[in-house]
Amino acid sequence: MNVFVPARLRPLLPLPATVLLTVAGCSSGPANAVAVPSPSPSAAAICRALHDRLPGTVDGLARHATTPASPFTAAWGNPQVELRCGVPRPRSLTPGDPHYDPTAEAVGVNDVTWLPQQFDGGYRFTTTGRAAFVEVTVPSAYKPEVNPLTDLAAAVKRADPTEL
Repeated sequence: MNVFVPARLRPLLPLPATVLLTVAGCSSGPANAVAVPSPSPSAAAICRALHDRLPGTVDGLARHATTPASPFTAAWGNPQVELRCGVPRPRSLTPGDPHYDPTAEAVGVNDVTWLPQQFDGGYRFTTTGRAAFVEVTVPSAYKPEVNPLTDLAAAVKRADPTEL
């Protein structure tokens, strides 16, 4: 397993460093609710392939159904670690967007590059350099937050193997 963690994110990791990035999200509504993205047709095909390859456990958390059921979402544990596939490109990676940040730091986990974004309640990690953007939200209840990414990287690489 190989992981690159920028210096400013290293406080998230205990010693010895483990490979985890967290994505946290808050949702209101029914239990296990996950907002369903609207991917392009090409991204949707990748997302369906990813959905079929996702592991039954992530960081020791069991996978469970999401509401509404969708091939573009998945969740593990309670509070839930959420995965959404086919989300829009992060604004900080979009030239011309007022939030564009060409110096945004990325974290590599098992040959998958993720953009970490901290927010109240955890971290959101979004893949970069792939045909479909995958977002993983990890609640702050899980430390280190990057750990779920180690269990998801292989599925992401198999479903979307070419880094752009």
